[in-house]
Amino acid sequence: MVEKVQFQAESKRLLEMMVNSIYSQKEVFLRELISNASDAIDKIYYKTLSDENLVFAKDNYYIKVVPNKENRTLKIVDTGIGMTKEELENNLGVIAKSGSLAFKTENESKDGHDIIGQFGVGFYAAFMVADLVTVETRALGSDEAYKWESEGADGYTIVPSSKESVGTEITLKIKENEEEESYDEFLEEYQLKSIIKKYSDFIRYPIKMDITSSRPKADSENEFEEFTEEQIINSMVPIWRKNKSELTDEDYHHFYAEKRYGFDKPLKHIHVSVDGTIRYNAILFIPENKPFDYYSQEFEKGLELYSNGVLIMEKCGDLLPDHFSFVKGMVDSEDLSLNISREILQQDRQLKLIAKNISKKIKSELKSLLKNDREKYDSFYQAFGRQLKFGVYNEFGAHKDTLKDLVMFYSSKEKKLVTLDEYISRMPEDQKYIYYATGDSIDRIDKLPQTELVADKGYEILYFTEDIDEFAIKMLMNYEDKEFKSVSSGDLGIEADEKDNADDESTEEEKEIFSAMKEILSGKVKDVRASKRLKSHPVCLTADGEVTIEMEKVLSMMPDNQNVKADKVLEINMNHDVFQSLQSAYHGDKEKLSLFTNLLYNQALLIEGLTIEDPVEFTNDICKVMI
Repeated sequence: MVEKVQFQAESKRLLEMMVNSIYSQKEVFLRELISNASDAIDKIYYKTLSDENLVFAKDNYYIKVVPNKENRTLKIVDTGIGMTKEELENNLGVIAKSGSLAFKTENESKDGHDIIGQFGVGFYAAFMVADLVTVETRALGSDEAYKWESEGADGYTIVPSSKESVGTEITLKIKENEEEESYDEFLEEYQLKSIIKKYSDFIRYPIKMDITSSRPKADSENEFEEFTEEQIINSMVPIWRKNKSELTDEDYHHFYAEKRYGFDKPLKHIHVSVDGTIRYNAILFIPENKPFDYYSQEFEKGLELYSNGVLIMEKCGDLLPDHFSFVKGMVDSEDLSLNISREILQQDRQLKLIAKNISKKIKSELKSLLKNDREKYDSFYQAFGRQLKFGVYNEFGAHKDTLKDLVMFYSSKEKKLVTLDEYISRMPEDQKYIYYATGDSIDRIDKLPQTELVADKGYEILYFTEDIDEFAIKMLMNYEDKEFKSVSSGDLGIEADEKDNADDESTEEEKEIFSAMKEILSGKVKDVRASKRLKSHPVCLTADGEVTIEMEKVLSMMPDNQNVKADKVLEINMNHDVFQSLQSAYHGDKEKLSLFTNLLYNQALLIEGLTIEDPVEFTNDICKVMI
């Protein structure tokens, strides 16, 4: 009877913990076993570098995955270096001792090949899906083979084996299905193929499987027959490790589609290879269209993260700032510090450095696109400009200097989107501010009374049509030392023409009229005053203070509405015929003054897109004027 060797107490507890909690997805067991198999082949390669009697013929080395539904087994076979009995005891008998890590440390500087394995727990992921794990192995240069076998935490046995070839063969006895867990999928060809492509597509050695397909029978067009052929499942050489000069746009587009980053074609790809303090490769894509859920809580940002070609995380959000969350792609690095499950990245210096470099690269490429291919940049901005503007505002403006040259707004003069730099370059010498107007649409802003004075001076106006626009600009504060100024602001910084200045007697009369109107509108407006900005319109609303009318509208629609109000000012155009009616009413009919005042106030609300407090009263007031 073969004596069972017990795992050490610490190892037993670690095995139980690992099977139940370390790995979030059971399917990663195959990633771990294939990575170990790749390491075993790498070790032969390293030995050939120092042993002139050994020759590394790459075509002789592979990994094969063999499912058997009838026996309910899954085999992972490799032609790697194999293990001696002592190595079996050391590497598989003591959990969390990694032979690959020790080998990697001893051979750190050799020739660019890197050992994947760093932890001794990856092999034991097999027990998440298997009741029994058998390892048959024969070491390079040894005449003896051994079989290691274990049912889990109770221990293991090691006996001689009849295995004739060098390498390792791992056989998993797959568990029976449970009420809430199906293990059958780990015996299905299509599912195994999918897992290999997902996690191990870029392992540098062929991963083979016998794949069942169908074809028309030789003597019949309507009948089909099944046949089995050995296929290589993985791509082996990842696109990011190829020289950029070898690759075409079509290669990048094919990769984008193959990885299912989107159903569109990317506007631009960015291929980064860094070999410095930290080594990494990255391929990033700027999509043409936004995902359907992009501006929703369901959207999850992040880049695929690989370590030595092995997928570690499908979406590593730490690699992208929120304002560049639209970027798709991947990063591969051999210098990252991984945790024990190789799933969750530790918050280390390397990751932060990669993220910082990637952010700089994305900004640089967007600026290049803006400068050299404006049509493409405009297309990008239509999809993701809102996110850039949100980035200016987000985190108390921490990223505003990064993004201020990338944001654009519609121009009253150019009739298209322009950058802040382009606006500044066209400013006349006497213009003090960067002027903007807010509204629901370009057409609506075009008709705003408040734009008249600024437009008549020949100054360009930026149109803010999204709710985030004004908040972003308030956070930005200025651009190239030029402050932003709403056309609805109290002080526009524009000197009135001499003909617009009234004499003292007339000004005193206006004050009395406006004071009476203010009293009528008590609690609704902060003030009523003569307008210096209106030319043809009779009335408009403006705001004193930091909270503008448009900001009030946005804040009132938020779930946590704190009832923030703008300090509204009703401005009257004294050169309009309506002012004569106000004068007449003030001197002869105070009830009519109240009627006219309320009508003008509600008219101003409608112009701003604000809700009239009492629509019935408003319509009745109109009827009174008509009678």
